[in-house]
Amino acid sequence: MSRIDADNEHAGAADGQPADIAEPERGRHGELAADGRNGAPELAPDRAPELAPDRAPELAPDRAPELAPDVAQAREPNGADEPEPDQAPGLDPELQARRQAALAHVRQFGDPVLRSRARPVERFDRALREEVQRMGGLMHQAMGVGLAATQVGVLHRVLVYRVQADSPIVGLVNPEVEWSGREAEAMEEGCLSLPAVHLEVERPIFVRVSAQDLDGAPLTIEASGFEARVLQHEIDHLDGVLIVDRVPREQRKQAIRAMREAQEAAAAAA
Repeated sequence: MSRIDADNEHAGAADGQPADIAEPERGRHGELAADGRNGAPELAPDRAPELAPDRAPELAPDRAPELAPDVAQAREPNGADEPEPDQAPGLDPELQARRQAALAHVRQFGDPVLRSRARPVERFDRALREEVQRMGGLMHQAMGVGLAATQVGVLHRVLVYRVQADSPIVGLVNPEVEWSGREAEAMEEGCLSLPAVHLEVERPIFVRVSAQDLDGAPLTIEASGFEARVLQHEIDHLDGVLIVDRVPREQRKQAIRAMREAQEAAAAAA
């Protein structure tokens, strides 16, 4: 059974400079292709998003964290937004330290904000762009493929995601699943906010998501497979829903027990 880590990054190296948000290339109806490259607001793929120095870990001035080839390789990861194991093969100590610094800014299971429904965004201004840039930077350093605003303690209906190593980071505002296909499949997911938890979650293979770009213009995203799963996972976060809510009670109890044991072990080793 394959696994997906929706907040797990497969991005390549970047140069550590502040990220620009590219102007969206819009189709006739503002549609976004399934690969996430046309129509949605993108963060420049060759530059790591700048993080606010007082709130997020800073990138070294000379370069962004480079992913080891075996981690950066495009694939279906280990959970919708979860990082690779702490001692993932090929991660050098510097990259590992940067990833842990980024994860320190991600809210963990038990934080009430993760159970809160995000509020729609009404103001499309510079502050919103900075928020998206910061989220993209945290996701990049944590090696995630998706991150919702609630995971960083912000009750805005905003998410960022990237599903391929060479894809730009896409920011979506006020996303909603407006249609989902009947065909579904189960895949193991993890979550940056639930360390050491991996659960098999069944989701529709095809979805249509309506959203807005960073200027407030409407977007429609037709997604399938991995991209559809990442989007559904992150929109769940914006609705206060976690992967433990999508499995039977006994599996949920086992997952929470495993997470707490891992947290205790990490605290003891610190």
